[in-house]
Amino acid sequence: MSTSAPLEQGTGSPRRMSPRKKRMAWIALGLAVLATAIGLVLYALSSNIVFFFTPTQVASGEAPQGRAFRVGGLVEPGSLQREGVQVRFKITDNAKTVPVTYTGTLPDLFKEGKGVVAQGQVGSDGVFKAKEVLAKHDENYMPPEAAAALEKAGHPAKAPGYGTVKP
Repeated sequence: MSTSAPLEQGTGSPRRMSPRKKRMAWIALGLAVLATAIGLVLYALSSNIVFFFTPTQVASGEAPQGRAFRVGGLVEPGSLQREGVQVRFKITDNAKTVPVTYTGTLPDLFKEGKGVVAQGQVGSDGVFKAKEVLAKHDENYMPPEAAAALEKAGHPAKAPGYGTVKP
């Protein structure tokens, strides 16, 4: 004779989970996996994110110390000095100036008075040591952050196309 009464707790016999509890367990497991994946992606990206700063921000100490970032503005006229593959120049936003050193070949469009973005970090001597130098690719484009900084400093950066990419 079989009884249909449920098993009592503590008898060692497993109880079946209700479909609702199973669904909730799967949802909780899915959320845990998703949170772990997002955490790993953010951790990997945090070491590769490079922020942009203006020379004024760098001079006022807003830029991170001991961490790579980008500084952009104009190459100050008369500041370019070449010693073999070592190059020294200054980047300005017409308010403040940042001295830069770079070892390597500069882009063909690199000129005094033109826009430039350098990536690297500030040394203990206050000189920005660039690992990469990017020159403005044509006269109709400038990153919006650089255009805003130059405009704030009184530079006429209101030419057509500044701050936008031409299609």
